[in-house]
Amino acid sequence: MKATIWHNPRCSKSREALAILQGASGVEVEVVEYLKTPPTRAQIAAIYKKAGISPAEGLRKAEEGAKALKGASDDAILDAMAADPILIERPLVETSKGARLGRPPEKVREIL
Repeated sequence: MKATIWHNPRCSKSREALAILQGASGVEVEVVEYLKTPPTRAQIAAIYKKAGISPAEGLRKAEEGAKALKGASDDAILDAMAADPILIERPLVETSKGARLGRPPEKVREIL
């Protein structure tokens, strides 16, 4: 099985989720450092849809730029995330079984 993780190596939760994936038997892990290789707006929307969460739920609320998005529409949030990927909460993991926001990191086990 292939698992893709949208990863920030500076984030402890992202590192924990990556360790879970790397320790799982039969899982080929693709690491995408999304701050270096930002996803498109369409990719962000697609992974949230697959994970069953709204863009507001995937917003990294601790970031300065997120404060202006309080109460914003999904479209406005997606536009902001595409323009500034630091606003994307991490880690996001996708497999053939679905997608999960790894908060807590153990949630990624649901799609392995």
